[in-house]
Amino acid sequence: MQTAEDQFQFFEGVFFETLGRDVQVNEYRLLQGGNINITVQVFTNEGKYFVKYNTRNHEGMFEAEAKGLGLLREADVIRVPEVMNWGRRDGQDYLVLENIEYSKPRFDYWEVLGQNLADLHRQSNDSYGLQFNNYIGSLQQFNEPNSKWLDFFIEKRLNMQAGLAYYNDLITKELYDKFQRFYKVLPELLPNEEPALLHGDLWSGNVITDDRGNPCLIDPAVYYGNREVELAFTTLFGGFENRFYEAYHESFPLQPRFDQRIAIYNIYPLMVHVNIFGTSYLPPVLRTLNKYL
Repeated sequence: MQTAEDQFQFFEGVFFETLGRDVQVNEYRLLQGGNINITVQVFTNEGKYFVKYNTRNHEGMFEAEAKGLGLLREADVIRVPEVMNWGRRDGQDYLVLENIEYSKPRFDYWEVLGQNLADLHRQSNDSYGLQFNNYIGSLQQFNEPNSKWLDFFIEKRLNMQAGLAYYNDLITKELYDKFQRFYKVLPELLPNEEPALLHGDLWSGNVITDDRGNPCLIDPAVYYGNREVELAFTTLFGGFENRFYEAYHESFPLQPRFDQRIAIYNIYPLMVHVNIFGTSYLPPVLRTLNKYL
């Protein structure tokens, strides 16, 4: 078990690797200790930093997160923390980010977030997916590019999760076969959209308020996809305020009957939760499959 002295030495080594010089670590505060990463705010003689680290050996997790944050920052439409460094030290993977101080949201916070996200989704690409794989939660997310959205959504999103759940005995062969039949009706249900740059894991816990009261995106699972997937995801786990959706639609209108497609898109994040947390997330998936079969 690590002592407090070990932890200080770890952070001092991390900052030497990050800044190229000795840095005095004065204090660190635990912000979150999840089932994947530990997050801390580290106070040094050169300022405050945000550090994530783990010993779980999720290969390439922080490098992929750093690249994803970089893509979002390059779009320059919404605040995203700056990546300082990532690496491995003393048997622990780490990611060092700019520290963003939280404050009270400005009065038009939700409208700003809606407009910012619409601007992010205008960033396009010549294919769906991404040039590298990344993670959603603790699960690897495979992003091999594909010129056809429906093929990408079925192969790299829905069937990847259904197959993993079946392999781990979380769903039956009967339910896995039902997924296969469901894929055949999707061409009649889902519209085409140009590839849009997506945060990829956009729920309320991955949007924070910065020191000016503006929205800031964290913990992405970036790829290029149909923007409807992202808007659908925001309705899970409490959802966002109506002002967000109104501002988004005003800036970048969605195709008609989007609300009827939300449950279809949300099969993906729900199956991610099935594979991470268990079968309590299956009922809404079953309701959607049964509705269309």
